[in-house]
Amino acid sequence: MTGNSIGTRTLGTASPLKVSTLGLGCMGMSDFYGSPDEAGGIATIRRALDLGVTFLDTADMYGPFTNERLVGKAIAGRRDEVVLATKFGIERLPDGTRVGINGRPEYVRAACDASLQRLGVDHIDLYYQHRVDPKVPIEETVSAMAELVQAGKVRHLGLSEASAATIRRAHAVHPITALQSEYSLFTRDLEDEILPTLRELGIGLVPYSPLGRGLLTGRFSPESLEAGDSRATGYFPRFQGEALQANLALAERVRELAHAKDVTPGQLALAWVLAQGDDVVPIPGTKRVKYLEENVAAAGIRLTADDLAALDRAVPRGSVVGDRYGDMSVVEI
Repeated sequence: MTGNSIGTRTLGTASPLKVSTLGLGCMGMSDFYGSPDEAGGIATIRRALDLGVTFLDTADMYGPFTNERLVGKAIAGRRDEVVLATKFGIERLPDGTRVGINGRPEYVRAACDASLQRLGVDHIDLYYQHRVDPKVPIEETVSAMAELVQAGKVRHLGLSEASAATIRRAHAVHPITALQSEYSLFTRDLEDEILPTLRELGIGLVPYSPLGRGLLTGRFSPESLEAGDSRATGYFPRFQGEALQANLALAERVRELAHAKDVTPGQLALAWVLAQGDDVVPIPGTKRVKYLEENVAAAGIRLTADDLAALDRAVPRGSVVGDRYGDMSVVEI
């Protein structure tokens, strides 16, 4: 499998961006899910490019800062093949300390320049505000982002975990190409208001954690977590105590349906996300070539109406136990 054999989709209509049907989330190569693995991450990114997965997602706060450098190393000499997305807005110190959310125009400009340097590129294809800063009007932040487009440093703009009202205000300042938010069989809140707003305005959706942070792969167990994996902390309530047991029972229902279709549970969960519309491009993350290749195969799975109905019955909307984050105050602002 080489080139663009997995196909492409287009994010946005007012400011369209053609990307591979699946992207690759690079966060876990450097942060949050156990030990960083630079060598494995670089190998996975390069294999992704060989398979036609050319839409790569990173952020300055992953590491912090180290994930952008890793991605930059991996794409050196292959920049023309890549649609490169990164994010700003969750401010961290080099030692990992979280400073807070920052959407001030001067910070937008400084963060972009720093990301360009770490990535070793002269432009970013899709630049997201990682979290909305409630202290700064979204119009001011997006105006600064629009200046980066005019300067040629950025090609397209995105938001992450923004509310429908914020998306409308942002889009009125400059066309927004994509919203990146959590979306999966386990997380469907945005179907009520946000997804219809995106489609009204012509904005694509980039779901992160489309495998429920690993719960939907059928491989997850608490014992499998490495030291330092944030899923073992209260940061992710769905992985704690009785909530975890209830959610693993839901994942087992998905595993049974996957077995009947002769696919893996993760492939079935990704196929469900892909079936939600041609304007939806999930970015499953992994730092291992084996799981990358498994995810890529999901792009070739076609689900019938009966398959989709069976998944709805297996994981009824609202049945997942626990909030997505321990602190939900910083999402959907």
